[in-house]
Amino acid sequence: MHFFTRALTFVSLLVLAVSASPVESTEPEIVIEASFPKQNSFGHVVNGERNQIHLLVENRSDQNVTLNTIGGSFHHPDSGALVKNTTPLKYGSPLLEKSKVQIPYTFYSEFKPGDLRLNIWLEHSVDDQTFRVTAFDSVVTIVEPEGSWFDFKLISTYSIVAAFLGGASYFLYITYIPATKAKKSRRTRPEASTPVSAVTVTPSGARYEEEWIPEHHLKKPKARKSTTVGSGEELSGGETSGTEGRRRKGRK
Repeated sequence: MHFFTRALTFVSLLVLAVSASPVESTEPEIVIEASFPKQNSFGHVVNGERNQIHLLVENRSDQNVTLNTIGGSFHHPDSGALVKNTTPLKYGSPLLEKSKVQIPYTFYSEFKPGDLRLNIWLEHSVDDQTFRVTAFDSVVTIVEPEGSWFDFKLISTYSIVAAFLGGASYFLYITYIPATKAKKSRRTRPEASTPVSAVTVTPSGARYEEEWIPEHHLKKPKARKSTTVGSGEELSGGETSGTEGRRRKGRK
């Protein structure tokens, strides 16, 4: 009787131990390779721009998995303290066994230039069990965007500065330049007056300006030589003797 009681107690304890032991979960083997695009070969993270990293996800297990979420975070390179989380990307697509898929992940940065540790992870699930796999964990360099002549912000700044300088130059011009011109105009000599053309009056009383009449129409009559000698004029000795001889012949 005591033997059966002890045997029953031993069996019950064994059942309780088996039921209390946790069931080991087998995590599927998911391998991820992360790489930056070719134009970003140094892996720089640019502030204020769209940064992208490519994740090549490979399912090496014999189970189909579901890719749920991709996310990341920035940490201090020395202490590992969390700086900021990136915006997560909800994917929600299945990945069949023994297959691969490439997923681009985009994130933004607004930090001081320097080095930070970037951690990117992928969450997937199998049979209502969720697992997280690290996709990228390395120190990256935060840089400022390069300046460009076609940048809208720079063009706006240049336009405002140019408008301000133009307004200041115009104000100085209208303030000081007219006064200088007025001083110069006072020192200039008066221009010589244009000569007034001669006005001719005809016997009928009409007036006309000779400079407007062609030269071939301006033929003035030549003055006749008068043969009479005035009382005030003196004749030469030859002329006196000639006249006296004529008078003598007339008397004879």
